[in-house]
Amino acid sequence: MPKTLRLNIPVLLPHAPDAQDGCVGRLIALMQAEAGVSEAHLVEGADGAELCIHYDPDLLSLAQVRRRARQAGAEVSERFGHLTGRVDGVRHARHARTLAVALGEEAGIIEAALDPAGALRLEFDRRATSRERLVERLASLGLKLTATSAVASPPAAVGPAPQAVPDVAPQAAPDAASRHDPEDGHDHGHAEGDGHDHGHSEGDGHDHSHGGVLGPNTELIFAVGSGVALTVGWLIEKFVPALPEVLPFALFLIAYALGGWFTVGEAIGNLRRKRFEIDTLMLVAAAGAAALGAWAEGALLLFLFSLGHALEHYALGRAKKAIEALAALAPRTAHVRRGDQVVELPVEQLEIGDLVVVRPNERLPADGFVIKGTSSVNQAPVTGESIPVDKQPVTDAEEARARPASVVASSVVFAGTINGGGAIEIETTRRSNDTTLAKVVRMVSEAETQKSPTQRFTDRFERVFVPLVLGLAFVLLFAWVVVDEPFRDSFYRAMAVLVAASPCALAIATPSAVLSGVARAARAGVLVKGGAPLENLGALDAIAFDKTGTLTEGKPRITDVVPFGQTTEDELLKIAVAVERLSDHPLAEAIVRDGSQRLATAPARTATDLRSLTGKGVTARLEGEEIWIGKPEMFGADGIAPLGPDTEIAVAALRNEGRTLMVVRQGNKDLGIIGLLDTPRSKARETLTALRALGIRRMIMISGDHQKAAQAVAGQVGLTEAWGDLMPEDKVEAIKKLRAEAKVAMVGDGVNDAPAMATATVGVAMGAAGSDVALETADVALMADDLSKLPFTVGLSRQTRRIIRQNLFVSLGVVAFLVPATIFGLGIGPAVALHEGSTLLVVFNALRLLAWRGPREAA
Repeated sequence: MPKTLRLNIPVLLPHAPDAQDGCVGRLIALMQAEAGVSEAHLVEGADGAELCIHYDPDLLSLAQVRRRARQAGAEVSERFGHLTGRVDGVRHARHARTLAVALGEEAGIIEAALDPAGALRLEFDRRATSRERLVERLASLGLKLTATSAVASPPAAVGPAPQAVPDVAPQAAPDAASRHDPEDGHDHGHAEGDGHDHGHSEGDGHDHSHGGVLGPNTELIFAVGSGVALTVGWLIEKFVPALPEVLPFALFLIAYALGGWFTVGEAIGNLRRKRFEIDTLMLVAAAGAAALGAWAEGALLLFLFSLGHALEHYALGRAKKAIEALAALAPRTAHVRRGDQVVELPVEQLEIGDLVVVRPNERLPADGFVIKGTSSVNQAPVTGESIPVDKQPVTDAEEARARPASVVASSVVFAGTINGGGAIEIETTRRSNDTTLAKVVRMVSEAETQKSPTQRFTDRFERVFVPLVLGLAFVLLFAWVVVDEPFRDSFYRAMAVLVAASPCALAIATPSAVLSGVARAARAGVLVKGGAPLENLGALDAIAFDKTGTLTEGKPRITDVVPFGQTTEDELLKIAVAVERLSDHPLAEAIVRDGSQRLATAPARTATDLRSLTGKGVTARLEGEEIWIGKPEMFGADGIAPLGPDTEIAVAALRNEGRTLMVVRQGNKDLGIIGLLDTPRSKARETLTALRALGIRRMIMISGDHQKAAQAVAGQVGLTEAWGDLMPEDKVEAIKKLRAEAKVAMVGDGVNDAPAMATATVGVAMGAAGSDVALETADVALMADDLSKLPFTVGLSRQTRRIIRQNLFVSLGVVAFLVPATIFGLGIGPAVALHEGSTLLVVFNALRLLAWRGPREAA
């Protein structure tokens, strides 16, 4: 029988930006080619993406598979590099596309993506090029690398041993956390310190306008200069005919030179690559106007075209700054305790475990937990929460250091948030380049390079449309053959059509809306990873919700303790508490917390050898006896003796009341049942009502709880559909079924719901702040643990889709109007004015998203 091994991708490939990177596919191919390996594929695990390897134990040992995976990861990492970050010098959407094509044609470049906001993503083969050469190539293209978010240098060694989970038996689970709660089949821990750099160069103070001979505003200065020369030349020609004719002609030439300076460079580069872009059409039209002696009209065309580009760049800069403002939130220095003294250090020098003193009204310099003092912290910069959150010290600092992921929210703090009126002391849990804020900045920047479906369509449309426009203009050159008019008129008409049919507005219609939408979401504490999820979220028909921690508080409490036979309530709780102390599952924590409070005396017993049964329960040894604790369905399956008649009756009675049940067994004797109840979120019903108002027709709760327990919670929050008794793999099948009927989002915590979220059209993680797994696995991450952010996000996505449709209507509508208008006599001047006006209109229409307010905000 084949065995499986699961290995952490960030450890195998520390330099791959994400699980969708091409290096992951190369790693899988290498492993699948290995003798004895039957299959290798990607899965979402507790610590993020994992490589699942199915191998024949008769041909390969576990150690051999693990060693070969490390070697394969090292081979891929040593050969392929990544360079992602932000560059200065991108002037507009068409310029970004031209530069991306130019970079993609470089030797060694495997993939190149560059968006109008300057977000760069390169994947390259180190055998053919290097990071230094790429930086030089960027400089030769007029681009300055100002912030990087991935290390491109090869690893010095294979790296640390991967985290491996051998599947030694079908019923065995890899860890103690993957159990109990029917929603849960994965570890609740988080990967820390995976070794790759997520940092940004923050607050560098640079201007994000493109550079040039006169500084960052060169194109705007050239455009204004072109306009001044054109205006003066036209005034002289029109009103001062006594002056020599060469004077206005010289001014028109100056207008041509200044207005076409940047356009000529781009057009030449495109022609060298055998690409006909909009810039080429404009130059041909301007040259045609000059050939006809219409110098003023040609100069007007180039002036308005270059001015439109400059203003477009300025407008997009507003959206860029909204995103880049995130990076400037974290302070540059921190006050660190060193013995009895407090010293000021750059945040880059902070190490995990440092004690940082935060004074009243200061920004927090690092992620960590509070160990001294109380205060209220404004977390809006990271989570979008409008009300400051009260913070208090952890009860056990040693426990917090050992398990930072389990620290309660009231003690966790994030870099970039603002302290209130009380001084606090925090212990750092992340370095400055790995904080939640740094990861959000990196992911938002990377999201900008991910094209939406509409943007991919418009790119394909332009590649076909531009040659057709050239063909139409060529045909119109010979209109004089069939129409009684001079060649000059036919030529002029052809040039006017070139201007009219150039889809400038179409090129920027979608990118500007996506950029603004992502920026607006980030400002509200919502991370949207690119145009695709932004558009898809706005087209949803159905949403599936996890129960525990999503529709409920995720903090169950003990409601019933039912002992059997001679077992007392205290005895039952002592055994349950002793075993559950070994687990960090939410139900286990509830049993330990509430059980300890109910006991007359503190439990002195210590259990050992905890073993998890995925999605069902646990077993451990206590004073030589085997103890089983789990959901009733665990008993009577996989060789475990069934429940006794009295236990079955008690289970049925408690289930009718909607309880989540844990049966406790010692050896072959049922000791009793512990009933728990999770509290529905206070805003759950309000949120679901708001989603219905937005047009979400179907909402379903999916849970591993018994069907009646699931229905009880669904009834309290106002849902009519609840699917219970679902194991983690059943949830995936449920989402597949829903997706076959409509576009569906899966809303969960991003950890135990990762497989279902990955299967849905859009995966939405709640409470993602501080959670590596949620940030990495979700398409959309709600940083705050606030369900009411979901209607805001869906509403923003729907508004983004509306604006994209409006922009497409305007851009294509103007072309549809201008082409016949120019054919029937509209001049180049009015055509270019309308043309450039439509470009600016779609950009400023998209920028409205930066000020969009959800229904609750508007109220």
